[in-house]
Amino acid sequence: MKIAIYGGAFNPVHNEHVNIARAAVEALGLDKIFIVPTNISPHKGGCMTARAGDRLKMCRIAFAQIPQAEVDDLEIRRGGVSYSYVTCRRFKKLFRDDEIYFIMGGDMLKSFLSWKEPAEIMKCATLAVCRRGGEDISRDIRECGAKFNHEIIDFGYSGGDVSSTAVRTLAALGEDISDLVPKEIAKFIKERNLYCLPEVWGVKKLLTKERWEHTVRVALFAAANRKKFGVFEYDAIVAAALHDCAKYLGEDAEELKGFIPPDGVPAPVAHQYSGAYVAEHTFKIKDENILNAIRYHTSGRENMRPLEKLIFLADMLEEGRTFKGVDVLRRKFQKDADGCLYAALKEQLDYLESTGKPVYPLTRRAFEYIEEEQK
Repeated sequence: MKIAIYGGAFNPVHNEHVNIARAAVEALGLDKIFIVPTNISPHKGGCMTARAGDRLKMCRIAFAQIPQAEVDDLEIRRGGVSYSYVTCRRFKKLFRDDEIYFIMGGDMLKSFLSWKEPAEIMKCATLAVCRRGGEDISRDIRECGAKFNHEIIDFGYSGGDVSSTAVRTLAALGEDISDLVPKEIAKFIKERNLYCLPEVWGVKKLLTKERWEHTVRVALFAAANRKKFGVFEYDAIVAAALHDCAKYLGEDAEELKGFIPPDGVPAPVAHQYSGAYVAEHTFKIKDENILNAIRYHTSGRENMRPLEKLIFLADMLEEGRTFKGVDVLRRKFQKDADGCLYAALKEQLDYLESTGKPVYPLTRRAFEYIEEEQK
């Protein structure tokens, strides 16, 4: 008999999870594929996580359409941090005479050597890998297979670039997720209020349609890249959601009652200060890290904290930005986030100076500070 283990946080389960399982069944000729949601994932720290029971229920709903799929609550019942090598040992003991595969995406293969006891996993099962977003995984397969002297199978599926992080972010902002998850899962998430952050939903009515779309893109970028700066997912999404919250408020707006702007602030920068005020007094945000990320998201400042760096760059690099050089900055960001911050600040200063626009002193000091760090 051919069986496969398909583990993951499934936080939440989305369309590509289901598509991968279906493709694996067909390509590998599986008699059974065991869906094993983690209890606590060792690689998913800092993200907003639905309760284990809810993730288990979502898996049972989503994978019910695949006859060969069986959802196993082994890791949830075991409790604690879930390690794949322990799970693989258990399946090898139960199915010692059967052919066992361990299903993973190419993104996971890239980090496989950092897993706990990867050699033990490969003793128990054959890795069966698929692509996500059209990535080339042939080199990773060759290098990992050679290191362990073990065959790794590319089972030929190339899926869409869908992530649970994007689903959580959109759900947190009250946006539609029906194109990303099975319709029954979208309904389940809405009914259980999973991942939702209603405390920031009110910002949408303060923004234009175009500015809200920008805000959503900033949140998606920040959530997807938060690990580069060691930032919690909640903080990244809330700061992104509120970073432009005061951009269209007039001086006499009720939300700005009592606000005193700093002296000498150029008009394009002013909304970062009023935004921090509105975030604190209207949206009741008390976390200084989040407030400072909003307060300096346009200008930057010297010795920026991790969340400040993330929101500054997310605002500048989100996929809707089209200024000259943005693609170069995005590529640099993926390799060196702090180096990208330096380049982004230089880009901003060069633009302001070339157009004769005023340079806010905080931006100059931010650049000089990180320039010294880079040296």
